[in-house]
Amino acid sequence: MPLYVYEARDPEKGCGKCRAGFSVTQSINDERLSRCPDCGTEVYRVIGAPGLGHSKTDLHYRAKRAGFHTLKRVGKGEYEKMY
Repeated sequence: MPLYVYEARDPEKGCGKCRAGFSVTQSINDERLSRCPDCGTEVYRVIGAPGLGHSKTDLHYRAKRAGFHTLKRVGKGEYEKMY
């Protein structure tokens, strides 16, 4: 499920939680929060960049750069060193 960040519309009226921003795990189908669950101040959802992972190719590159080896299986009980 996506993780959404909410902040207070008027930080002066909000509590410490909504002034700094808080995260909520919600389904895409759930309604947006309109009020802080702690103090009731009006909040809005902050648009953020999605979390992206590293590709497998990048992991091989970083492992090679760090001096590790990768083995590839070529047969039953046989492995070939890739780097």
